[in-house]
Amino acid sequence: MSLSFKLAALQEAGTPIRVGVIGAGKFGSMFLSQAPRTPGLHVMGIADLDVSRARQAMQRVGWPEERGAAASFAQARRDGTTYIVDNAEALIAADGIDVIVEATGSPAAGIRHALLCCKHKRHVVMVNVEADALAGPLLAQRATEAGILYSFAYGDQPALIAELVDWARTAGFEVVCAGKGTKYLPIYHASTPATVWGHYGLTEEQVAGGGFNAQMFNSFLDGTKSALEMAVVANATGLDPAADGLAFPPCGVDDLPNLLRPRGDGGILAQKGTVEVVSSLERDARPVFRDLRWGVYVTFEAPSDYVRRCFAEYGLKTDTTGRYSAMYKPYHLIGLELGVSVASVMLRGEPTGTTRGFRGDVVATAKRALSPGERLDGEGGATVFGKLMPAQASLAAGCLPIGLAHNLVLTRPVAMGQPVRWQDVAFDEADATIRFRREMERVFGLETSSSGSRDRYA
Repeated sequence: MSLSFKLAALQEAGTPIRVGVIGAGKFGSMFLSQAPRTPGLHVMGIADLDVSRARQAMQRVGWPEERGAAASFAQARRDGTTYIVDNAEALIAADGIDVIVEATGSPAAGIRHALLCCKHKRHVVMVNVEADALAGPLLAQRATEAGILYSFAYGDQPALIAELVDWARTAGFEVVCAGKGTKYLPIYHASTPATVWGHYGLTEEQVAGGGFNAQMFNSFLDGTKSALEMAVVANATGLDPAADGLAFPPCGVDDLPNLLRPRGDGGILAQKGTVEVVSSLERDARPVFRDLRWGVYVTFEAPSDYVRRCFAEYGLKTDTTGRYSAMYKPYHLIGLELGVSVASVMLRGEPTGTTRGFRGDVVATAKRALSPGERLDGEGGATVFGKLMPAQASLAAGCLPIGLAHNLVLTRPVAMGQPVRWQDVAFDEADATIRFRREMERVFGLETSSSGSRDRYA
């Protein structure tokens, strides 16, 4: 029976899945736009630090006014309405909540909320890739110990990539490479909130009227968001980041099998079983033909001559040898598709992608020469961008993760293009987020040194 039929049965029985949403930003709002139209789902509560923003979001997406009028969680549960609060812990602890959607985008908040879900036995759909890239391996371990599911958010690219990888492996194919598309040029790594709109081609008037967040948009442009998402994919699928990080090669969908194959076969990959992000722009800024800017892909190899002939017989686009092919999805609808995760967790007992180990890490990397006394401004800021590294290399070098590179003061100089290390900054070991990340480093660093294995895929 399909998820939609199962959801309809829940609706008919009067036993919907009760969901709590933390964060009424873009992703959360997109989910809220679809939730009232999905039988069997009941958004029982929404938590946002700014309650008025949550109400504005509900109004903007067309939320039925009468459904947002609950005066308490008890009333919301009883009559199918929604209670809005500024206290996420109260939402997580509310009687009757089945699943929490964590959509804040804050690494510290995401870790705190996931641990509260473990405490209160609530399944968690982690929209917050920033939190997952920072500490997902230990969060997933804690969730397993608590008997709850820790899931990626369907509609966001990591979950869709993990789905393609799972499809390929379930069909018996070896995954050669997997990833997504984005708009990229090498100069974007140095982009700051002051320069970002020029790269996007937006005028000052457009920006002033759109309510855009320059630092958030810059994190997409300067490579940080891509690095975070590919770390999450690596940690979910067992694929490895390249030793020198993401290359962002220009590539359209027709060229995926030719480009994303091993160097020995004419491609660009140092090894099979890796992650990569392809650019929708040639290096001279011309658009790539049939680009994959909004989509995801997987490349895979025919295991035999018979399968290679099947590729040809059924029209698959392959490389010149006929051995390598690709499957892709050209678009993703982020929060509009999130209900798939909620339904899968509750009705199938399966996450739509989950963290399984620690293979990829995202380290703070200097956008320019940085001096002692400077304060780091984090993801999307003017001082550092996030670069993907193999986790083993990041731990060995003592690199500072991008998720913690906000408001820390440098104690040593860092050259342009070099990683910032723990020893380069002053930090408070008692800070809850830092403490959790350091615990994860100890746990997974110990596992690596004692067993030579970083996760269940090794």
